[in-house]
Amino acid sequence: MKLLGVTGCPTGIAHTFMAEKALKAAAEKLGCQIKVETNGAIGVENALTEADIKGADAIIVASDKSVDLDRFNGKPVLEVSVGDGVSKAEELVQACLSGKVPVRGGAVIQNLNPRQNQNAARQIYKHLMNGVSHMLPLVVAGGVLIAISFLWGIYSFDPASDQYNPVAAMIKSVGGYSMGLMVTVLSGFIAQSIGGRPGLLAGLVGGAIAAGTDAGFLGGIVAGFLSGYLSQGVVRSLRRLPRQLEGLKSIFIVPIVTIGGVGILMMLFAQPCAALNQWMMAALSKIQNTSPVLLGIVIGCMCAFDMGGPVNKAAYVTGTVLLGQGNYYFMAGVSAACITPPLVLAIAATIKRNRFSEDDRTAALVNYVLGFTHITEGAIPFAAKNPLKVIPILMLSSSISAITTYLMRVEVPAPHGGFLILGLVNKPVVWVLCILLGSFVGAVLYIFVTPVAKKNTALPEDLLKEETVCLSLENTGKEEVIDEMVAMLYADGVLQEAEAFKKEIIKREKISSTAFGNGIAIPHGKSRAVRMPRVAVGLSKNGILFDSSDGKPVYAVFMIAVGENEDKVHLQLLSALSKKLMDPKFLSRLKECTGKDQIIRLITEE
Repeated sequence: MKLLGVTGCPTGIAHTFMAEKALKAAAEKLGCQIKVETNGAIGVENALTEADIKGADAIIVASDKSVDLDRFNGKPVLEVSVGDGVSKAEELVQACLSGKVPVRGGAVIQNLNPRQNQNAARQIYKHLMNGVSHMLPLVVAGGVLIAISFLWGIYSFDPASDQYNPVAAMIKSVGGYSMGLMVTVLSGFIAQSIGGRPGLLAGLVGGAIAAGTDAGFLGGIVAGFLSGYLSQGVVRSLRRLPRQLEGLKSIFIVPIVTIGGVGILMMLFAQPCAALNQWMMAALSKIQNTSPVLLGIVIGCMCAFDMGGPVNKAAYVTGTVLLGQGNYYFMAGVSAACITPPLVLAIAATIKRNRFSEDDRTAALVNYVLGFTHITEGAIPFAAKNPLKVIPILMLSSSISAITTYLMRVEVPAPHGGFLILGLVNKPVVWVLCILLGSFVGAVLYIFVTPVAKKNTALPEDLLKEETVCLSLENTGKEEVIDEMVAMLYADGVLQEAEAFKKEIIKREKISSTAFGNGIAIPHGKSRAVRMPRVAVGLSKNGILFDSSDGKPVYAVFMIAVGENEDKVHLQLLSALSKKLMDPKFLSRLKECTGKDQIIRLITEE
């Protein structure tokens, strides 16, 4: 089966590629092909072609930013969040394999949650995150450039100061221009997500008005949604115009109506938005000045609750707005709270490796790099496995880091970069210790609530029994060997009817031989005659003529028997066995086994 995937997250840094990896791993595990298009920070990579879409059996769109879905009309499409692409990849692939995916007709987009109100809310969130994803690079670049200018002195940009340096002043000016585009770009790309190119133009103008009238971040959001929906409405109302007027419509009528309409509306909304902005900043300043502990709890919980999601982004964007106003204190706590979750997992994997499988421990240790560079999303796979236990621990840990940062009056003048910007922090050692304190507390709590990880196995041990393992098959012909192994399964009570199951095995062999070379065959079948899943193993000393793809005899046969409705088990067994048996050294190790228990141990051990 051929599947396609599309992934995209607001920042295009972590979730996009984590979802890609998860979908590919799930497809490999379940025995199907998948090509994944990523909509990351550097643009679209591995783009799906017309031929790809035409030949696809189903498409998984795991994205929190706008992507072109019209190209998938008439195809089975699952539309979910990028978070589901990371945490529910196997479930999504299985849904495609089961054929239970709705066909996209173009008018209505269906997803895993069919309730209309949730669908509308998610669409609004996607539009907002499209604006945020385009805004963040400007904020990060501008903020870091401004912070770099401070290396010459905090007043190095001021010609009247003794610290003045023309190079520093120039760098700060460049960073200021980048930061100054924040609201305009936010508004423009919210509108673009809703209304396409006409929305983008009106959104940029609306955002510029918001930025120029002190309506700020909130005004930019209002301008973005006004521009998007107004542009969408205008374009729809002009659809019946003659084709000859298409150029006039797109260059003259639509821009004038949308830009003029949004401009007038934003001039009316600017003052209320500016007043609301001032009230919010005053409230934050009051908390900041009177209760650093309360501020740290709020910021810590927000940043660790969804680790890169809308709640996290709300805290981050608030910090960047205040940073642009010269408040470096607030951002210090936000950065500390964002850095902490991945470090919790990395430290826990270092202290107690038995709490992690080998793959999970490797992923956890990578979180040192992610945490040090302010990428919170590395903690998501671990939180997704046990959210009720792990997320509260991460929220507590981030709160401790943020509270101690605020209590120690740390200031961070850059919005991103993690420990790469320590040279710009007023108290770098103190800040690192604050973060490590929260991270160590979280690591200890994580170890306390997490049981010892089970040893990885290629196959569950209960699917192989000594009663269905034969060290020396009597026959050398294909059908005779199938009869011999089916009889072995029937004798152990795995099958209700031997003949019915044999028919399924033969039916599969007629499509193509299951002997894929290297001296191994994996005949398999699904039948209601199967009482319980089982893998039977048969070895041959003389070799079996099994129509192998390489024309050579088969020396080991692995027969998979599963129930008629156990598609998932069937695919998992087939995938796990195939990967295990592809090792050229496996057959020689198998021939060295002198007991049935040794064969089972060889197959089940990773």
